[in-house]
Amino acid sequence: MTDRAETPSQGQAQSRVDLAASTGDVTAQRQTSSADATETDHGHGHGLKGYFETAQWTADGTALLTSSSSNLVSGFIIPSDLLSAAARPLALAPQARIQLPEPSNVLAGAPYFRLAEPWTQQLLVSARDHPIQLFYLTSPSSPSSSFPSPASSYPLTQTRSETFLTASSLIWPAPGAHFVAGARNLLAWYDISRAEPVLRIKTIPSERHVAKGGGVGMRGTVSALGAQPPDHDGASLVAAGTWTRWVGLYDFARAGASVATWSIAHAAAPERGNGDGEGINIGGAGVTQTLWSPCGRYLLVSERKSAGILVYDVRVSGKLLGHLSGRAARGNQRIGCDVYPGNEASGGFEVWSGTTDGAVKVWEGVGSREGAHAPSWGWAAHEGSTVGSTCVHHSGSVVATCSGSWEFPDEDGDEGSEVQSSSGSSGTDNESGSESSRPRAAWMRRWNKESSLKIWSMANDGEEDERPLEDADGVE
Repeated sequence: MTDRAETPSQGQAQSRVDLAASTGDVTAQRQTSSADATETDHGHGHGLKGYFETAQWTADGTALLTSSSSNLVSGFIIPSDLLSAAARPLALAPQARIQLPEPSNVLAGAPYFRLAEPWTQQLLVSARDHPIQLFYLTSPSSPSSSFPSPASSYPLTQTRSETFLTASSLIWPAPGAHFVAGARNLLAWYDISRAEPVLRIKTIPSERHVAKGGGVGMRGTVSALGAQPPDHDGASLVAAGTWTRWVGLYDFARAGASVATWSIAHAAAPERGNGDGEGINIGGAGVTQTLWSPCGRYLLVSERKSAGILVYDVRVSGKLLGHLSGRAARGNQRIGCDVYPGNEASGGFEVWSGTTDGAVKVWEGVGSREGAHAPSWGWAAHEGSTVGSTCVHHSGSVVATCSGSWEFPDEDGDEGSEVQSSSGSSGTDNESGSESSRPRAAWMRRWNKESSLKIWSMANDGEEDERPLEDADGVE
């Protein structure tokens, strides 16, 4: 991760990373067992397979947790010889699977996860029309089952109707005694040992008022949550983002007090000429991630349908420092990015993010200058498919990426016209299997693009870094 004064060419960038392990394209692999059938896109019967949506490292760095479009959560243990194997890339296969009953928007691994201690291998998910649930990655009662029972449940309901609210965002910060869930106009703070939320914080004063908050707070579904690295006193702020393009800072050490809220719509809009000159014209249609710098001074805000990432200096509430340009995220799909401390020569910190065209881009020295910040380097990580997650190992030795998306035919094209109907299809509400003669909507004629989970090793001055990823006791 050395600093370069100029953006390297594609060949130079590719030489900085090496593919160490991969699952291969899961959408191209034939189903050879009933276990593989869980990877298919349930209810569609068109030969579609579930693709990787998100990936994240466990707290100890010995495994990867992934979620797929087929409502499947998987755990991949990293091979112990990842950086020293002579034959590359190594094959990755899941060691644990959890099939969820409904789609889940969120997945959070325990901040105390350790591979050598099974009781710590916990994760939180929130499926539609279900409470927030805690699972063990490997169930003690049925370790080989893909349908384990949750170990605990944490209802998030409307106070008046007791209707389940689906958590649209979730964070589980260290040390792990509490977690925070976000829903529509609401933040809920839970104690991991109690079922009901300890604290419910409304992001607007009232939903029943005709003005829906009267301009106070931020209205909308909380779509992203990010925890600030704690300071020497252990204090930490939580940054919340909404689909309505608002960002708020909350202090749960002070009963969830709202520190600041502001709209990011004006910052990402075209410059008007008679305003404050902050417009940068990168677009955006709702916050998908709020991410803090390693030092906790800067806040990154990324959106769907956006060509960049906003960088804010939180020491001055709502102060736009600049933006990271050249990030192609023009679709509705979430694209997660990650940060890593920079070196002393370049200053600032690094930001790693995927794009909708299969590339991964890296910005170095973020926070050290204002205005537009172009990528320092990048490489083609996947074959033209959206890179849903890019996560850097805390050692800096390896980077994990996952890809997957659907492709739709043009309105005037005939691609996919021979796909047969299925009675379980959820493409449109007004179509049925008996109406096979009618033209099919694009949703019904979609097909898979490449989907894989890959681990890339980083070169250090032209040599492979053979430091162990982790002192993982019990790893075979």
